[in-house]
Amino acid sequence: MNRAHLSQLAVLATVAQCGSFRGAARELAIAPSAVSHAVSSLEARLGVRLLSRSTRSVAPTEEGAQLLERLRPALSEIDLALETAIEARDRPAGNLRLTVPRTAAQLTLAPRLGAFAQAFPDIVLEIVVEDRFTDVVEGGFDAGVRLGESLQPDMVAVRIGASIRGAVVAAPSYFETMPRPLHPRDLAAHRCVRFRFSSGVLYRWEFEKDGEELEISVEGPLIVGEDRLIVEAALNGAGLTFVFEGYVSEAIADGRLVRVLEDWCPPFDGFFVYYPSRRQMRPALRAFVDFFKISG
Repeated sequence: MNRAHLSQLAVLATVAQCGSFRGAARELAIAPSAVSHAVSSLEARLGVRLLSRSTRSVAPTEEGAQLLERLRPALSEIDLALETAIEARDRPAGNLRLTVPRTAAQLTLAPRLGAFAQAFPDIVLEIVVEDRFTDVVEGGFDAGVRLGESLQPDMVAVRIGASIRGAVVAAPSYFETMPRPLHPRDLAAHRCVRFRFSSGVLYRWEFEKDGEELEISVEGPLIVGEDRLIVEAALNGAGLTFVFEGYVSEAIADGRLVRVLEDWCPPFDGFFVYYPSRRQMRPALRAFVDFFKISG
């Protein structure tokens, strides 16, 4: 192999990941003209167009996508080899890219990100917030974070969050005119603030008690796709809502929100970091897992 191809292939992969020549230039700390020249030289040598360029975006051609798909494991191994060498000085380093749902980012990771950055100053952690389940290999991620129930069996999963619970809440003013529900089926008579996933699916409220499991399709005048906005709506009397307890614990404690149906909301395992079992763990990922995992 012509060794000059190696650096050009790395540039190509960075352009595809960033979606632009300028973004790749910033990532690689080189001039945009150098990025463009490296890709053009590689295309000339191979005799095939690898990137489709427009005034607004850059995307791999079919040939480019096939090449990048086959390259990704090799480039990952090179990154791993370099970072393992750096780790010999007992300081994990390098870029770490994670796909994380908004709730996990806000409730599980955010409170400890400052401490992680101080503990591992040579790791550049990138958190991509997205609620859909992502194939970490196909998406170019080192790992992902999701609830354990949504993980695929071929993934290594390590629990990184404490147990979590749902909470059905409403403002005290709401209950001035409405009775408190005693059973999930009572929700049919209530105004509920509903949540829509990015996939377009409306969340059906899930309950469990004494082995009985229920999924309730609620109704109401407001549909929202962001948890903090849902909480604000509830605080302002829009209706009942169902969110993770961590978003409303303070408001419940100080009386701004009233909790109902608590006996139908048992705790369950929190979030897990997941990554392919066939992939050797990079030092930066090992540091992240060991820092956030639940001991015992």
